Amino acid sequence: MIDFVPENRQGRRVLFTPGPLTTTRSVKQAMLDDIGSWDTDCIRLVAEIRSEVLKLCGARSDLTCTLLQGSGSYAVESILGSSIPRGGKLLILSNGAYGRRMKLSAEALGLDHIVAEDPEDTPHDPAALDRLLERDPSITHVACVHCETTSGVLNPLRELGLVAQRHSRRFLADAISSFGAYPVGPGKAIDFDAGPIDHMALSANKCIEGVPGFALVISRREAMERCAGQARSLCLDLHGQWSHMEKTGQFRYTPPTHVLLAFRQALRELEREGGIPARTRRYQENHRVLVEGMKRLGYEPYVPPEHQSHIITTFLYPSEDFDFTRLYNRLHTRGFIIYPGKLTSIKTFRIANIGSISRTEIEALLRAIGEDRPG
Repeated sequence: MIDFVPENRQGRRVLFTPGPLTTTRSVKQAMLDDIGSWDTDCIRLVAEIRSEVLKLCGARSDLTCTLLQGSGSYAVESILGSSIPRGGKLLILSNGAYGRRMKLSAEALGLDHIVAEDPEDTPHDPAALDRLLERDPSITHVACVHCETTSGVLNPLRELGLVAQRHSRRFLADAISSFGAYPVGPGKAIDFDAGPIDHMALSANKCIEGVPGFALVISRREAMERCAGQARSLCLDLHGQWSHMEKTGQFRYTPPTHVLLAFRQALRELEREGGIPARTRRYQENHRVLVEGMKRLGYEPYVPPEHQSHIITTFLYPSEDFDFTRLYNRLHTRGFIIYPGKLTSIKTFRIANIGSISRTEIEALLRAIGEDRPG
């Protein structure tokens, strides 16, 4: 799983970020091959990736997987621009930067939409959604981010989907940061029957531990069929991409061949690790070691533990005179990369614990931070 440790990384960095993230040497080496975009090798590669991703969802025949060039945000915008019909109305649940990005996409696409904004440390309340949908029957679609990496807060995706289902509204999900880190299946954190989820956005460079370059959408087949002719974009036409892939096995336009090769290798390594359950356990242990160690060093998490994901943690500045730039630069020289805060009003910084890292890397990071501890 881990092909190096920080003390012997040969000049390479360890990314404590929510993506791109640290990858294994074998994932990087998979990109050394060249394949043609229309060649049978690429067609088989695309088919294998689509099939293996759906196996992670229980290999259900009612689900389908579409690959799109670009980042996870491309997948979100493709879903919004393709699934909401003219005359539809979108409700965006927002408690961070990625909910706000959905709003920007909706504005750019000219969608009729409203936003329900919650504080950045507070998950969305299913009861509040219930009341909102009761008051506004014109809402046809609800969109939600599962793990909001602005803060690390985890939204109750399944419970929100069940509310949307009771009101017969369509449900759309951004699981870009959470898929691969949380269990998938009936009654689980990611439950395609709660809503039911029409379309879910994923990314190659998150918890599957691939590299950046393409996004994925897992859709219900009947929901995908309803997208025909609705897209507000040529390149982000979700149904257009899916139907071409179904007929030919190919991308409509030039595929990111090297990134696809890396992702296939990442999927194989996920299976060898023990699938999503094993990866979930590793991330949970990483998170536990990180938070306990940071508290010992005087850093407190921003999000209450009952709402905190095990993907990324936001930490409060320990004092008014804390110099994050100094800490960042000192860690950077050691090969450790962390993130600045992304909150709108509170000074924080963020550390993720996903990617091809384990307790070894977390403890090495904590030692480095301890050498720069406040006081």
